Amino acid sequence: MGGAFLAAAVLARLGGRIGLPTIPLFILAGILLGPHTPGYTLLSNPHDLEMLSALGLVLLLFYLGLEFHMDDLKTGGRKMAIAGGTYLVLNVGAGLIFGFALGWGTSEALVLAGVLGISSSAIVTKILVDLGRIGNPETRPILGIIVVEDIFLALYLAALQPILSGADSLSAALVDGGKAFGFLLLLALAARFGTKLIGTLMNTKDDELLVISFLGVAVFVAGVSEMFGVADAIGAFMVGLMLGSTSSGDRILKLVHPLRDAFGAIFFFAFGLSIDPGDLPSVLWPVVAAVVLTLAMNIAAGLAAAKVYSFGAQATSNIATTLVARGEFALILATMAAAA
Repeated sequence: MGGAFLAAAVLARLGGRIGLPTIPLFILAGILLGPHTPGYTLLSNPHDLEMLSALGLVLLLFYLGLEFHMDDLKTGGRKMAIAGGTYLVLNVGAGLIFGFALGWGTSEALVLAGVLGISSSAIVTKILVDLGRIGNPETRPILGIIVVEDIFLALYLAALQPILSGADSLSAALVDGGKAFGFLLLLALAARFGTKLIGTLMNTKDDELLVISFLGVAVFVAGVSEMFGVADAIGAFMVGLMLGSTSSGDRILKLVHPLRDAFGAIFFFAFGLSIDPGDLPSVLWPVVAAVVLTLAMNIAAGLAAAKVYSFGAQATSNIATTLVARGEFALILATMAAAA
């Protein structure tokens, strides 16, 4: 773990001197020191960092929830739903059509649709923070689209699992989807009505106790979310959403900042460890076509979101380029497909 931190830090420091962002450098460090690249191998098994990587994702989305206030959902929920729904229809729909165009079966095309259609919450969050764009007008729609995507993903994964495993009845998919939807509803109700209770639990002047408290709640809810078929990211986000509305919200935001940065770096480093550059030549042209398709659909989705919010050209460009990132959820879907 120490080697992972040091490798990420050294490469990010070198890249920072020429103005490169940290995310691709953390990922590059993982690729260079991973088992799929010739030379020194820091970690032969990417799963050795699985727990720390998961914690990094939880903290990134927890921080996002802290920044995303309940008032934004109350006042702009309809616009967010329209923008997020449009984004999913364009990107997931295009991915599904592309899968069929490659001659793949239904289950394979559904996996590809998810891979091409779902943005990386972690990468999008890190980009917004690193570029200082959290306060920009277009950031709220971006975060809203991410929330809609995460909710969709929870239901999508629940429905896709029985299909990939060869379940011969619709009942398994309906049960899993119902569990996920029920837990999402419970989280939404907790965010709406449980803020005062959780605020009381966090009411302490001791920073050490506050850190232990919010970490415990965030990680616990994220873990329970996974048990119910909901992405741990959305569970952590909802906890952040609740805590951000409490009197301790500003203190929590400051205290979680270094933890988010440290374990977020491990998340992206571990992401790099899982990438095998040797696989690229055999799938080069489909990958190029998928990249072009994703860029085109993100531009279209950016234009649609800009129309909903009456944004100008710069905001439209920011929405399209920020949401183009794909990452951890693509790996989850690919892993599910490989195990099926």
